[in-house]
Amino acid sequence: MDTILISGISALWLGIMTSISPCPLATNIAAISFIGKRFSSPRMVTITGLVYTLGRMIAYMLLSVIVVESLLTIPSVSNFLQKYMNRILGPILIIVGMSLLELIRFSTSSISVSENLQKRVISFGIIGAGLLGIIFALSFCPISAALFFGSLIPLAMQQQSVVLLPFLYGIGTAIPVLIFAMLLSISSTLVSKTFSKLTQFELWTRRITGVVFILVGIYYCLVYIFRILT
Repeated sequence: MDTILISGISALWLGIMTSISPCPLATNIAAISFIGKRFSSPRMVTITGLVYTLGRMIAYMLLSVIVVESLLTIPSVSNFLQKYMNRILGPILIIVGMSLLELIRFSTSSISVSENLQKRVISFGIIGAGLLGIIFALSFCPISAALFFGSLIPLAMQQQSVVLLPFLYGIGTAIPVLIFAMLLSISSTLVSKTFSKLTQFELWTRRITGVVFILVGIYYCLVYIFRILT
């Protein structure tokens, strides 16, 4: 029970970190601001922001479910992971932690969404906001990719959680975006002020999370690879 609880909290936190990491955060603000310009009513801005957030949440959930389910249903892969997952997890956590601390950098391609495409998608109204959320959710940058593929997926596979952990991760990615949508419906000034403060918060939380990942990764290596600690 304690393991499930800790894993659930970790998945939720990974979702929040993904959403407030520099690239997704800037994308979310731009998308929500763009949506806000299309709808003058604060109520409609809030609703479309919620649908946009739901689209991102569904995209992350479905992608993680597909990846985890695919890996766990392949007998050879499933048996390998059951046997060696803890050994693999240590080095993965260290690499992800170093990536969060920007000690190592990875280049990843991302989906570029033009303003014309945004306008075309938003022309579908509320449904378009959800589609835009799905598209932007799949534009991974190095940090968000490290958190998703390097942390959530191994955690979900370790716990053999096809639905619960991806669901909590999706909720985590939704929380900051929904807050910005609600702020935008009140005042654009609040968005800029919150963005500035959240950027500073993200920097320190990312550094702390990176250090924790490295320490936990070292612990896993000492226990499951070198068997120094038992």
